[in-house]
Amino acid sequence: MNTTRIPAAPPATATETGTALSVARALVDVPRLTAADWTATGLLARWLVAVRAPVLIMTFSSAAAGGLLALRDAAQGAVPAFDTGAWLLCTLGLLLAHATNNLLNDLTDSRRGIDEDNYFRNRYGTHVIEQGLLDGPGFWAYLLATGGVALAIGIHLVLATGPQVLLPLVPGAVCLLFYTWPFKQWGLGEIAVLLVWGPLMVAGTYLVSTGIWSAGALWAGLLAGLGPTVVIFGKHIDKLELDAAKGVRTLPVRLGEARARAVLRITALTQYPLCLALILAGVLPWTTALVLLSLSSAWALVAQARAPRPDTRPADWPEAVWPLWFVAAGFAHARLFGPLLLLGLAVGWMMGV
Repeated sequence: MNTTRIPAAPPATATETGTALSVARALVDVPRLTAADWTATGLLARWLVAVRAPVLIMTFSSAAAGGLLALRDAAQGAVPAFDTGAWLLCTLGLLLAHATNNLLNDLTDSRRGIDEDNYFRNRYGTHVIEQGLLDGPGFWAYLLATGGVALAIGIHLVLATGPQVLLPLVPGAVCLLFYTWPFKQWGLGEIAVLLVWGPLMVAGTYLVSTGIWSAGALWAGLLAGLGPTVVIFGKHIDKLELDAAKGVRTLPVRLGEARARAVLRITALTQYPLCLALILAGVLPWTTALVLLSLSSAWALVAQARAPRPDTRPADWPEAVWPLWFVAAGFAHARLFGPLLLLGLAVGWMMGV
């Protein structure tokens, strides 16, 4: 086990000329920054790189789903009102909590030696610890500032809304702190992702926005959580052999490659009958049937998951993406299904259905 301290950041030499990364690009891209690039980049963009900002879209989608459900119910008189300020603050807190989780993930895996020479993790962009871009105090400043603001928002929401907010907040915080270890090690990481990005975030956001619990929001959250689960499951299948060699017992490692691919296919396809069932039950408006437009991406993922990941990059597969395989297809599907679900909720709210 690697228990060394976080390495000091190597300074850029006088002859190196870095390219500054813009905040806009840091929000949507996962670039590999050199020490010179890091030095030339502004503080906000550096923080966005360190927390892997592009993946935070999954958290925003879950918070948006909870907010749109609350807006719909408020418009129909099912709840007294929708608190826009509380929703915005809750969404910010969730984004910062996710960012904190990403920092903790990198710290824990680096300390345990998991990310050392990890070419899969390197495809997810800059690793500020392994590349030595942040020294110990610098990294801890990022971690404590991000987590501290998230914690402060959580405390405020509990005081403002009431102790019932602790019901989604406490298990969510436990999953945040212990996802990388021991949950992922126990094969529970994927289940934690389903619960956190699903019922906990969606129903929790609904609760904060309205002051009321909703069983419908819990079920809708289960649907929303399947997208991030597809992504994380695909990621863990892609690096199954690497995880197994380093003693990381994710659920795909425990199931085996063939069974894990079957679970991935089932998870992706389950989204559609679940959505239709929630429409028939009146939990979701009929406009959320827009998710059916993503069937092509789901079928592409299912077809790809019928066979093992190839040992070498296929000629038609982008070199910049390889060795990511199932996770790339899963993320492409989630980026289509999630926005269509949100669009269906928004159109349903505006139509009053």
